[in-house]
Amino acid sequence: METIVYNQKGEKVGTFDLPEYIFNVSSGADLVHQAVRTQRANARESIAHTKDRSEVRGGGRKPWRQKGTGRARHGSRRSPLWSGGGVTFGPRSERDYSLKINKKQKQKALFAVLTSKVQGGKFVMMDTLSIPEPKTKAIIGVLHAMAKVIPTMETKKTLIITPSANKNIMLSARNIQNASVIAASSLNVYDLLAHANVMMMKDSIAVMQQTYTRTVKGAARNVSGEKAEVPVRATTKKKKARKAAKKGAKKTIKKSIKKRIK
Repeated sequence: METIVYNQKGEKVGTFDLPEYIFNVSSGADLVHQAVRTQRANARESIAHTKDRSEVRGGGRKPWRQKGTGRARHGSRRSPLWSGGGVTFGPRSERDYSLKINKKQKQKALFAVLTSKVQGGKFVMMDTLSIPEPKTKAIIGVLHAMAKVIPTMETKKTLIITPSANKNIMLSARNIQNASVIAASSLNVYDLLAHANVMMMKDSIAVMQQTYTRTVKGAARNVSGEKAEVPVRATTKKKKARKAAKKGAKKTIKKSIKKRIK
């Protein structure tokens, strides 16, 4: 899949072959929804927290005697029935909202969203983006130049993907409401969907291939998209020693059990 490469002025400077296993992936909306739901849930923090009657300060003494006052019997001023008392079944900060998604599913969802951006004409590739010093005007000029390619580049949200974290680009874009900057190694499904347009640097492709194309078993892909050979780690001496120690311990336990039986 071939795409046109532009410079900062919006001029064509060449073409680039996009890897098909990243930018030509078809996936259902269910998988993308699962990836977004998992990401949002894992970012959620359990902040709300209430104290029960045993955690609230005070309330150790019985308010009044059991009988003879005419009032209802009570054993503590920190009972949930009292104002200032503990809370029954209130929210606790120990709650865990995290969800799990398989690595391959997460990877496929990411590639599917990138594919939809390319096919929908909301993707543009740049050769480089060099900003010598942080200036908001510089990013505004780039977005204005790229509006020749994608008309909504200035009016709708644009995600700028850089090969690595660039401080000048991030500082230049942080005051622009419709622009966000993210490193290729931190790319995720939610940020892609939250932005209408995607502007990617050419060198970000190599970073994506190294970051996102690792399977569960550890197989990687090279720049051409083919599976690259990954050296298998040899078992270390420490691991062998641990295994031998475990085997020896099991043998001694078996021998001691046999002696006791005899």
